[in-house]
Amino acid sequence: MQISCIIVEDEPLAMERAKQYVAKTPFLDLVAVFENGMDAMAYLRMHTIDLVFLDINMGSFSGIQLLESTMINSQVILITAYHEYAIKAFDLKVADYLLKPYAFERFLQAVNRVQDNLQKREPSPPQPFIFIKTEHRLEKILLADILYIEGMRDYRKMHLAAKNIMTLKTFTELEQEIPPAIVCRIHKSYMVALGRIDSVENNQVRIGNELLPVSETYKKGFFDLIRHG
Repeated sequence: MQISCIIVEDEPLAMERAKQYVAKTPFLDLVAVFENGMDAMAYLRMHTIDLVFLDINMGSFSGIQLLESTMINSQVILITAYHEYAIKAFDLKVADYLLKPYAFERFLQAVNRVQDNLQKREPSPPQPFIFIKTEHRLEKILLADILYIEGMRDYRKMHLAAKNIMTLKTFTELEQEIPPAIVCRIHKSYMVALGRIDSVENNQVRIGNELLPVSETYKKGFFDLIRHG
């Protein structure tokens, strides 16, 4: 995961140290540097950045003032030579607080925390396909092609846009492989693709000419999904 970042720092030596540490960190992408908060504020209003390294003491417009006066959606690591700002920093919900002079190991600890925060915020999208064993082969199934899945004794029949296939995979296994927001269980014998539903009528789902039952067991979870996504 690449993390775009900017440095806002008015001390030349501190700026150089921060740039060197960023260059040593493979997943950081430095896109801009600023010597004052006003220029950084103007830039952040026009650009989306993952991480801001922000000095607190910058003359007439401090890093604290920047945070208090601007809606910053980026992760922020505050940098200062004064430990008394620590409580204020965490009141502003910054990702971390570096006290000058800081070692590379401490810098890396801070950016690893940012990386964890960003990964939690933006989960990876699901793969648009799965592989299903049918007869003597593994067949690639696009999730977008699934209409519904029907239980037939030991088999599951996958009704697809252009064909049907049979598999020995259980409903439990299929639920683990396919996100419920794409294909969800509505009955002990049925899973349906939410994007393929034409209507819901009297606890039944219509997909084309087929009416499939929604059982009490799965009713609440199903209606929560179609109401709230």
